[in-house]
Amino acid sequence: MQRRAVSAVLASAALLLTAGCSSDGDGTAGRDASASPSRTPTGSPSGTPSAQRTAETTPPAKGSVKVTRTVATGLDSPWGLAPLPEGDLLVSSRDERVLTRVDGDSGRKTEVGEVPGVAPEGEGGLLGIALSPDYASDHMVYAYFTSASDNRIVRMLYDAGKPAGEQLGAPDTVFKGIPKGFIHNGGRIAFGPDGMLYVGTGESGNTGLSQDKEALGGKILRLTPEGEPAPGNPFPDSPVYSYGHRNVQGLAWDSKQRLFASEFGQDTWDELNAITPGDNYGWPDAEGRSDDDAFHDPVDQWSTDDASPSGIAYAEGSVWMAGLRGERLWRIPLKGTGEAAEPQSFLEGEYGRLRTVVAAGGGRLWLVTSNTDGRGDPEKGDDRILELEVE
Repeated sequence: MQRRAVSAVLASAALLLTAGCSSDGDGTAGRDASASPSRTPTGSPSGTPSAQRTAETTPPAKGSVKVTRTVATGLDSPWGLAPLPEGDLLVSSRDERVLTRVDGDSGRKTEVGEVPGVAPEGEGGLLGIALSPDYASDHMVYAYFTSASDNRIVRMLYDAGKPAGEQLGAPDTVFKGIPKGFIHNGGRIAFGPDGMLYVGTGESGNTGLSQDKEALGGKILRLTPEGEPAPGNPFPDSPVYSYGHRNVQGLAWDSKQRLFASEFGQDTWDELNAITPGDNYGWPDAEGRSDDDAFHDPVDQWSTDDASPSGIAYAEGSVWMAGLRGERLWRIPLKGTGEAAEPQSFLEGEYGRLRTVVAAGGGRLWLVTSNTDGRGDPEKGDDRILELEVE
């Protein structure tokens, strides 16, 4: 099997977190700043959505969130979440290096197996997971993790028929060389509507990587399932899809296959961005909106106290954004690639830090808390998966 191992300039030193730094521990409901209407972010190679289109309607200005049940409790440092076709959920533990299967009805947890080679430290560890586009036939699970030398993506055969703890096959490395650091490791992976693998990376504390189109840090990457630069990428023979990012941990597509991404700011603004192939999102020269036309402005921005956005999902005409330091779930109603109305926040302070949100279909979301990774509030208890009904 052909693989592409792409190396990049690693961060020369991992910077320590500062009190105002919006990283895993930190995000204000600023206003305006929608993307230019002439730009059409998308996940398709040509820049135009290729699958059958659905009618685009503007969601209501005000939405609602109802927690219908707690699916599971007692999770340790949960990070990535992947719904299985049978209705169960796979969840990754950043610090414990393991994948766990959660029964979608009873919440019973079964350890699938430990992922070898993971070296947890700071914000690094076993991070995002995704199912192969051909999961029904190949049973492959992809994982993004921090190793001793870099961040990388592997895929593993998942055989649920084997004993608990022994259900993962040996990892096959499909992509490596993403810079690692004590902070800003990115880590979200998702297969887009085009069947390509999208990867959110961080600049690992080395801000110079974000504007360097030859480096892999501070980027959104677009790969084939085998780890090659995907056909139609904006830069020839490069996996880079967009650049000028600080730390991307949320990826989601709307009903028109337009890609959105959440991004941690530093001292001032966290961002939700509509992604256009080849565009520059400004970091470190711009944080939030900018007067410089060279940079793509965010759909919206939040102070680093109110967000610290990690995972995002699209449902019911809105992007739903999980906040870590902000300890709330944001709803951003969309009209095209801009806001249809001001964002709303829900669940503020009720469940602590919120890490990952995934669309479950039928106006439902899965929501994962993040209070057991050394930065959460011990009073919030162990971590859990919630089922939400949203409008």
